Amino acid sequence: MLLLRTEAAGSDPFGSARAAGGQVPPRRGADTLAPMRSAWLAVLLDVCCVLVFVAVGRASHTEGETAAGILSTGWPFLCGLAAGWVFSRAWRHPLALRPAGLAVWLSTAALGMVLRVVSGQGTAVAFVVVALAFLGLFLLGWRLLARLVSR
Repeated sequence: MLLLRTEAAGSDPFGSARAAGGQVPPRRGADTLAPMRSAWLAVLLDVCCVLVFVAVGRASHTEGETAAGILSTGWPFLCGLAAGWVFSRAWRHPLALRPAGLAVWLSTAALGMVLRVVSGQGTAVAFVVVALAFLGLFLLGWRLLARLVSR
């Protein structure tokens, strides 16, 4: 009823912002929705990159692609990925190569290797090099592509 009375009286229900600028002001939640979506999308893409790395590695060693096998091999790298997101506060600028992309990449590889050692899994030098290269290509690569596409 109040809304009807103010419209009938000739005043603007949106206040002086609409009257002054002629446009409806955005809702407060709308301001933060786009960055939140890009952060969740970035997390999803990062997790997919790690899982692709694990699946390709397991397939190349004919260890099979069961869900349990992928999780047992992938959990150290997923923990490293999560730590990288937290340490770098990547949700603030999830598409940035630096610092978010670099921190996420290096922590995924480094903490993933540390957790593999602690859990009794192998970390041959060749595996460390391949992991750094693959994870770097994928975790930084999609961010670089997103940057190029958005221009």
